[in-house]
Amino acid sequence: MTHDERPAATAATEAMAPRSRARLIDVATAAGVSPKTVSRVVNDEAGVLPATRDRVLWAVRELGFVPDRSARELKRRDADTIGILIDAISDPFFAAFVSVVEELAVAEGLSVIFASTGYDAAHERTQLDRLTGHRLAGLIVAPVAVDAATLAGLRTRFPVVCIDRSRPGIDAVVIDDFGAAAEATAALVAHGHRRIAFMGEDVPYPTVDDRLAGYRSALKAAGLPFDPSLVVTHERFGRGEAAEASRLLERGDAPTALLCATSLAAIGTVRAIRAKGLRMPALISFGDFTLAEVLEPAITYVDHDPRLLAVAAFRLLRQRAARPDEGPARIVVPTRLVPRGSGEVGVGAGSLPAVAAEGASVAQPASAGRPAVPSAPAGEPAPSAPAGQPAPSASAGQSAPPEAAALSVAVIEPAAALVATAFALARTETSGVAAVSSSEPIGAS
Repeated sequence: MTHDERPAATAATEAMAPRSRARLIDVATAAGVSPKTVSRVVNDEAGVLPATRDRVLWAVRELGFVPDRSARELKRRDADTIGILIDAISDPFFAAFVSVVEELAVAEGLSVIFASTGYDAAHERTQLDRLTGHRLAGLIVAPVAVDAATLAGLRTRFPVVCIDRSRPGIDAVVIDDFGAAAEATAALVAHGHRRIAFMGEDVPYPTVDDRLAGYRSALKAAGLPFDPSLVVTHERFGRGEAAEASRLLERGDAPTALLCATSLAAIGTVRAIRAKGLRMPALISFGDFTLAEVLEPAITYVDHDPRLLAVAAFRLLRQRAARPDEGPARIVVPTRLVPRGSGEVGVGAGSLPAVAAEGASVAQPASAGRPAVPSAPAGEPAPSAPAGQPAPSASAGQSAPPEAAALSVAVIEPAAALVATAFALARTETSGVAAVSSSEPIGAS
């Protein structure tokens, strides 16, 4: 064969050779989209723009792409994985939350995968893309910066439930941060404190803002002035901020009581107190933490039980899978104030008052009730009724009297009763909001 004949022969051979089967990646390259988008188009899934869909279908025809039958059969199988996107698995609250969701999922034959945002918006976007690349039966997310429109788009593919923070139009399970902080502050006022500091975190969430608003509202209801110098907030409450907390306590006009808006803030504050050898003031932590009960005095805390949020979020997710056209629902999970000693320290007390054994109820006259939760100022969320008490009538138009802040500390309800409240799902009410009392099942009217 001459040199000139070789190209012609090669061309003829290539023409006779069968074309290699086009792959999904070939279609994606030709259409200028991701393989995931091609998969959605060939499986006729929602969430693809019409122009993009047309471009993919053109590439499919041009390349003669034939989807793998076995892969398509696998794709048709029911999704069996729950995705969870949280702040950090190192956070005891979210670690407990994930553990309960996993237990409930496994009981229904489902798997769980989770990712952490690290409180970072860019990382949240990456982790959300990674999670939603799986075929999910549902997504539970503690949103950092992701907006309602993005979550609404994901909801066309699977149910989505927000926890701890909410987004308009998306199912959510939250707590009444404003009301719980107001109740805790009122309890400190009831023990005679007039200078109460707020130890918070400057995070991009409304939760801490709502707790600060509840604290301020309770001071106002008790006729106490708000002192900005008694508010300590930082992006993340660490050792440096703990040092600032100790400086606050060493002032001549130091506060006699502290409301720590997060468990991290409480840990940093207690560390500073111990390091300086200072006397422990009255202190309430928003959230429990490891070894808090073995400190002296043990740390009183606002219990926003992650188990309750986990059960309510999982049940809502499964309900929405069965009835996707309902909702959105907003479930408000109850909190309780758990006295252990630190929150009951009186002003100038030389010794700690006796505290009921852990898990026991604090005896009160039936007429005493719980500390009144002040009405929310204009433009702030209205507090829900304290757990175990009926919600006040919206038509009453009256706020709690000033003397209401002097009522005794909250009754502790058995933990088992609280856990039981989460095992029934909230009904979507006309307002889309279900405020939950710890004395009745979630969703009870």
